[in-house]
Amino acid sequence: MRGKGGANVVESISGFPWILGLAGFGLGGFVGYLLFRALHKKSLIRSSQEARRIVQEAQKEADSILKEARFQAKETIYQSKQEVERELKERRGELQRLENRLLQKEENLEKKVDLLDQKEMNLAKREKVLLQQERTLDQRLREVEAIKAEQQRRLEQLAGISSEEAKNLLIQSIEEDAKERASKVLKRIEEETRAAADKKAKEIIALAIQRYASEYVGEKTVSVVNLPSDEMKGRIIGREGRNIRALEAATGVDLIIDDTPEAVILSGFNPVRREIARIALERLINDGRIHPARIEEVVEKVTQEMDVTIREAGEQAAFDVGVHGIHPELIRLLGTLKYRTSFAQNVLQHSLEVAFLCGIMASELGLSVRQAKRAGLLHDIGKAADHEVEGSHALIGAELAKRYGESPKIVNAIAAHHDEEAPESVLAVLVQAADALSAARPGARKEMLESYVKRLEDLERIANSFKGVSKSYAIQAGRELRIIVDNEKVSDEESAMLSYDIAKRIEKELTYPGQIKVTVIRETRSVHYAK
Repeated sequence: MRGKGGANVVESISGFPWILGLAGFGLGGFVGYLLFRALHKKSLIRSSQEARRIVQEAQKEADSILKEARFQAKETIYQSKQEVERELKERRGELQRLENRLLQKEENLEKKVDLLDQKEMNLAKREKVLLQQERTLDQRLREVEAIKAEQQRRLEQLAGISSEEAKNLLIQSIEEDAKERASKVLKRIEEETRAAADKKAKEIIALAIQRYASEYVGEKTVSVVNLPSDEMKGRIIGREGRNIRALEAATGVDLIIDDTPEAVILSGFNPVRREIARIALERLINDGRIHPARIEEVVEKVTQEMDVTIREAGEQAAFDVGVHGIHPELIRLLGTLKYRTSFAQNVLQHSLEVAFLCGIMASELGLSVRQAKRAGLLHDIGKAADHEVEGSHALIGAELAKRYGESPKIVNAIAAHHDEEAPESVLAVLVQAADALSAARPGARKEMLESYVKRLEDLERIANSFKGVSKSYAIQAGRELRIIVDNEKVSDEESAMLSYDIAKRIEKELTYPGQIKVTVIRETRSVHYAK
């Protein structure tokens, strides 16, 4: 018993330090809690004091800002009030000035109304006076008309003619006098201009003709194919006409096979197609094989060769003239002119002549020779396309030249060479002169005898229809009309007007190539005989 109790006491004594430790830890925690609480309370007191201080400072600052804002607001209100009062004062002054001006205008208007009333009264009085005067004048006019009619009746009785006849005589007299004066002025102007221009123009044209040499007879496009024998006509026609139909379809040209011995006539408006048909038919005749397939083959080959020939002809023409840089399409059209004729004159040859003549005259005048040759060479380029396009060849050619990059001077020279547009430069006038020279030279154009004689008769008929003409002669193949007038009926001044009137009448009634010179001759002869 004692042993066990002693053991328990020992065990209880041995566990006492743990209990003491636990008690000490609890006491320390409690003391720490009290210390933390005290510190926290003190911190809260400090924070509360700091907060109160901050609030007080903020309150003071807010009061200061509020006072400052109130002061500024009062200052702003005061300034705005001053500004409004000043503006109101200015507006009152402006309104006062406007009121004064309105009062002044009102006074002026009243004065003007009074003045207008006074003028209206004066006008009414004047109107009455004028009406009275008008009635008086009407009465006097009636009296004057009656006196005039009586005098006119007496004059008609004395003169033996009516007033209308007298008027016509007076108008005719004035017209004749005006014509005479106009004739004098026209003659003086012509003499002054001719004195300087005629001699120089003759020199230039004569020099151009002398320096340029060309054949007198132009080339004519061939439209007849010769046959080795009349038996070839049947082979050309073929079985049931299939060969001739194939040839006409391939070339676009009509073949005329008639009683003409050993010949076939080719008819077509397109000269290039006609030439293709001629060459193809000659080759078929030489080959001997004539059937539709062979015809198409030969025509196709000749067409290709013709395109090359046309281009080479255009290039050769440009090379001969010395003109470069022409558009290829214009070169092709230029070569086409080789197969075109105008009044039996080959158009390409004519264009070359015009180019050379333009160059010669431009050289004499100190102008650009190359540009003049270019304009002369291309002046009839429209004839290569005029059957495809509506319009005159001059305007068509100008449009083509403009489309393919030619200069405005060249375009105007082409368009104006038949006066369808006004010439804008000396170059255009040169082309006109060269074109007339090339067309008017002997043998350049072929005319039927009947039309030639008819034109000569028409020229003399027109000249003889004018008053005062005693004789007229159409000379130089109809290029000049010389007229002899009666010197007792036509004066020197009237002869100038007569040549002008006859030239205008010829332009209006006749159609002719080139130009016609009208010369009026008036002379006075005094004859005495020595016995």
